[in-house]
Amino acid sequence: MKILILGPAHPYRGGLASIMETMARIFSRRGDDVRIRTFTRQYPALLFPGKSQTVDTPPPGDLCICRCVDTVNPLNWLRVGRIVRRERPDFVLMKYWTPFMAPCFGTIARIARRNGHTKVLCQIDNVEPHEHHLTDRPFNRYYLRAVDGFVYMSEQVHRELAAYTDAPALFSPHPLFEHFGERVDRTEACVRLGLDPACGYALFFGLIRDYKGLDLLLDAWAALKRAGRLGGRKLIVAGEFYTSPERYLRQIAANGLQEEVLLHDRFIPDEQVKYYFSAADFVVQPYRTATQSGVTQIAYQFCTPMIVTDVGGLAEIVPDGRVGFVCPPTAEGVAAAVERIADPQTLARFRENCLDERKRFSWERMCDRITELYGLVRS
Repeated sequence: MKILILGPAHPYRGGLASIMETMARIFSRRGDDVRIRTFTRQYPALLFPGKSQTVDTPPPGDLCICRCVDTVNPLNWLRVGRIVRRERPDFVLMKYWTPFMAPCFGTIARIARRNGHTKVLCQIDNVEPHEHHLTDRPFNRYYLRAVDGFVYMSEQVHRELAAYTDAPALFSPHPLFEHFGERVDRTEACVRLGLDPACGYALFFGLIRDYKGLDLLLDAWAALKRAGRLGGRKLIVAGEFYTSPERYLRQIAANGLQEEVLLHDRFIPDEQVKYYFSAADFVVQPYRTATQSGVTQIAYQFCTPMIVTDVGGLAEIVPDGRVGFVCPPTAEGVAAAVERIADPQTLARFRENCLDERKRFSWERMCDRITELYGLVRS
């Protein structure tokens, strides 16, 4: 097959780019002709909350990546759409995670499909965004109704998708992030991060946005400290702030958590991720809202037990009492789960169970479902 992947890829950083590149490699290994078109501009600097959108590493030599898509230039959308229409790939695979991309992606999709051959498929992360804007619904309608079929990763997304389109949709869970490598010795990981190996650690990982509930976790940590139930364990917060950090810094200071909370407030490069998940006893995702989360798949990759809140699709991926605990999205619920998971025997059992559970999350399976979806929409 001739496949065009359109979405984040090198030099853009983060999990979305890794996902598209990984799928491109799998399709290429299967003998498909795969090209990637990515952005010249992904977000305008004014709208990007982080410090940098790109990495400085060389482009991967095994992938054909063309930077040609400008998300804020309508003339560019028309030009790229006409190029794709002439190239006649069997399908265009798009990654959709925010309505901001809808005008650009929807225009390219509509033009590409006019050749009567190319189908537009979408691996969709979110329908309704975590931070809402007045343009969300019209933007979603414009894009989602231009797509021939979807692969979704949580039932919440499937339900939301049904409000916009009746196009075929297949489920495939979020695969593992295998490119981060394998678990390393805990002592080595601690040394690499400048941590004391004699201390226990919990981990909050990833870009820090208000919906991810870091404030709930900090309140839970403060309550456990007051009750004398931390057991000397510290909390690592590793990730770049995509919101104002002041409220969290005030919360840490007000609760006297300066010694108990270790802020690594920066984007964590791929090569360092394994050290955080190898050093941590468990990961906490105290989200207020969610669909699915790539952090759970990183935790599975390193067999790190998890606490997740019972929101969105998180409980679908983290079976309660097997690889971690599912708790209410409250400070009290998170604190109770931390107490339960801290038992060494419980942690050992969860780590062992991760090895078995993670077999469900295969990139090959994801690509199989995309191929299956193409068969459905082509017929």
